[in-house]
Order: sequence, then structure tokens, then C-alpha cells
Amino acid sequence: MSGQDEIFAFLATPAAFGAVPGGAAVERIDTHGAVVFLHGDSALKIKRAVRYDYMDLSTPARRHKMLRRELELNAPAAPMIYRDLQPVTRGPDGGLRLGADGEALDWVLRMHRFSAKDELDAIAERGALDDALAEAIGRMVHGYHAAAPRRPGRGAVLIGDILQELSHVFKGFGRESPDITGWLSEARTTLGRVAPLLDRRAEEGQVRRGHGDLHLRNIVVIDGRPVPFDALEFSEDLGTCDVLYDLAFLLMDLSHRGLPRAAARVLSTYLAAAGGAEDSGLAALPLFLSVRAAIRAMVLLQTDAATGRQGQSGPEIGAYLQQARAYLRPAPPRLVAIGGYSGTGKSRLARALAPYLGPAPGAVVLSSDETRKIGAEVARAEALPDAAYSVGARTAVYDRILARAEALIGAGQSVILDATWLDPARRAAAMALAKRLDVPATGFFLSAAPEVLRRRIKARRGDWSDADTEVLEGQLARGAGGSDWARIDAGGTPEATLAALRARLGAPA
Repeated sequence: MSGQDEIFAFLATPAAFGAVPGGAAVERIDTHGAVVFLHGDSALKIKRAVRYDYMDLSTPARRHKMLRRELELNAPAAPMIYRDLQPVTRGPDGGLRLGADGEALDWVLRMHRFSAKDELDAIAERGALDDALAEAIGRMVHGYHAAAPRRPGRGAVLIGDILQELSHVFKGFGRESPDITGWLSEARTTLGRVAPLLDRRAEEGQVRRGHGDLHLRNIVVIDGRPVPFDALEFSEDLGTCDVLYDLAFLLMDLSHRGLPRAAARVLSTYLAAAGGAEDSGLAALPLFLSVRAAIRAMVLLQTDAATGRQGQSGPEIGAYLQQARAYLRPAPPRLVAIGGYSGTGKSRLARALAPYLGPAPGAVVLSSDETRKIGAEVARAEALPDAAYSVGARTAVYDRILARAEALIGAGQSVILDATWLDPARRAAAMALAKRLDVPATGFFLSAAPEVLRRRIKARRGDWSDADTEVLEGQLARGAGGSDWARIDAGGTPEATLAALRARLGAPA
């Protein structure tokens, strides 16, 4: 053996990990640009000696540079994973060693191994990616972007370059490649339409040195919180992007895996954490999602070729390209408002309904309770003082969610307004906004027996809402509200309430 074949064979032995022969076998994971070896509590990653138009790993020096950049990019966000770089050298006996003196034949990134069951794709596979985790992911990604260095200057050009690269790579596979000419034409047309927005966002600081490869397999839950790893290191051009384009990879991946509710929840939480600063940028989200799906199809083509398994991923590649085309034909936006007394399940219903209202990945939920606490910079379960619920403070919160709704609908996104909506003037304002924006609007008022509402409020834990049974009694004492909106019986199961509301809306499955 010679070259990387010999090194791969060495890394596949326990000796590379400082372990004696025998015991557990070394596991190997192949990608189009790297190979990872797993043993015990350690992981060793080596770059493949490959060369693509966008990534040159053809020499040990280039591979060393890329691994060093990978360590620099990932260690700040994931210090519990990333350790150091180690050279592969040859010993006096002619055998290979890791981390010893001598000429470096290649380089390895040493990492602490985490359990595969804690990877986000594994969590999703077993159906455990719930609303709470999706919200934690949305907040994590926003925090990651907020800390990322700005790279002003290029907005539309960045996406144009990616489209050009996709065209070149797919053509390079000849008859083995699916035809993307129709999609490419639509994508370029869409880019022309949103180019001024992308350039403006670049000037305003929304283009940053992001993660670049933010999908489910590159996020792991450690000590109860999501941690990103394996950021794209081989190209500063590709790693530098609009923050919503960075987020779009994760949203697309969730949708591809049949998790639209999680995708919608991540998006709403991210936008809430941004305080509305990213809302208008959603006009570019259909293009961003589409490009991300096409990139995933390209990577599968390349991985099949690099591992000698051409054609193996054909069905999934086709599914990604179908997804890419669908994103470029988004459903028109609409507004749905959900009101009712405390305890009727408005927030739960809004989250459940969101993925059924287009465009992808679903409607953005604007919650008065969440808006109030984020604006006050307090934690979800922390109670606010009475002053936060004064007439003036309440008016400010409703004004805020209506302003955000206007920006989001203007960007082509559907919106669900989650609040009590007990004041008829506020209900009228929500409907007037939709009329002014010329989008369909429906208001729903949930109802349930008082004893049901009391029981639900007493059972709350860690909720955005501070409403207790005393607040509920005050609402009940003021009499029935929302008679001008469609009434929905919310006294049964959440599933029954959702079905009733969807039936009224004609929302597709």
C-alpha cells in the first residue's frame, strides 16, 4: 500500500488511537472530502486527496491548511468536541505513527467523540425533535450568526457564483447527471428579482462568515443544548454568506426529512431572537432553500463518485431536485389570527398550524407573550412585573406584532398572530392590515369551558405566558369576546382543535 491507502489502513486500527489490538473495532465514515475514524471516546478526521473546482485537497500541505482552518472555525462554538492537529509520520521500523516526530506524511484532526444517538439527524430519526428542541436550535443558530464576523461587499454575486458552480459540476457528470437546466433558469430569474435585496443586506451586515454547512448531521445535542460542528472550512467564499442562506440549509434539511413543524418552529424562533431584523429578508428565502436543496443533490453525486458507488443516491438526488423546483414556486402569503381566553391553547395551536400554511417552511408565528418577554430581555419562564401588562405596554406589543406581520407578509411569508385579541379594536386592526396588504385573512376565537381553562393554566410549566387563574377570572368576568371572528371549540384534544381549524381554512395536508 502507499499514499492515503496506507494511512487509511493505519487509522482504521486501534493503535492509531493509542489502544492495544483487540476490543471494539474502529468505525469508518466516508464523505466526498474526508474520512472519519471512530474508536472509544476519540475521533480522527483526515482529508481525502481530492480536487474539485471549489476544493483543492490534493497535497498534504493543502490538507493541513484545511484541517487547521476547520479547528479555528469550530473550536469556539464546540470546544467540547475539537482537540488538536496531529501529524502522521513514519517510525524507524517503517510503520506509521500518529503525533510522533518526523516528516508529516499527512495530518489528522483529533476530536472528542460524541454519541451518535445525540446527533440531530438521529434524534430526528427517532421522532424526538420536539418543539422545545427546535426552539433551542433556532436560538442557537441566531446566537452563532450574531457572533459571526461581518463580510460586507457581495450579496447577489455570492448566489450567482454558486449557481454557476452548480451548472458546471452537474454538466461535468455527463449522462450520469440529472438535467437541471429548467431549475437553473428559474433560479436565475428569481435571483434577478431579489438581487437588490441581497445587495442591501450585504451592505447592512447580514452577510457574515457563517457555518456554511448547517444541516442536521452537523449539529449535536451535548448536555441538553444543540452544538454546531463541522463548519465549512475549505472556501471562505462559500463559508461567507447571507445569514438566512446559512439558516436555509437547516430548514431545507428538516423539510426534506419530513419535519415541517420543526422547520417552521426553528424559523419562527430565529426570527423572534433577531427581533424582527431579518423579517424582510424572507423574500429571498425561497431562492435560498432551493439552492441549498440543489447543493445537497450535487454533494450526493460527488460522494457517490468519490466512494465508487455511482448511481446509489439517484432517488434521493431526484427528491432534492424536485424540492429545489418546488421552493421557487411558493404559495401566496396569508394572515391567520388566533385569539381566545388564557388556557384555550392558542400557542400550541399556532405552532401546530404553521407548517400547513405556505410558503415553505410554513407560517411565522408571532406571539404576544414571546414578543413581550424578548423585548424585556427576560427568560421564557421568568414572570414580568405588572407594569409590563399596562394598557400602554399591551398596545405596544400588539403594535409590534402587527408591524412585524406587515414586513413578513410583504416578504411573501404567511403569518399566524397568537394573542388573546380580546379588544375588538385590535381585532379590527389585524383584519385591516391584511386588507391593506391584499392578502386573505381569517380570525379565529377559541373557546372552552371555564373549568377546562383553569385546569390547563394550573398545569403550565415554563410557559411564555404569565397568565394565571386570576387573570383568567378577569377575562371571564368581562364577558364573551371575539364574536366577529370564527368560533372554534378548543375544549377537546389539541388534535381535534387543529383539525377543526384546518377544515375552516381548507389547509392542505
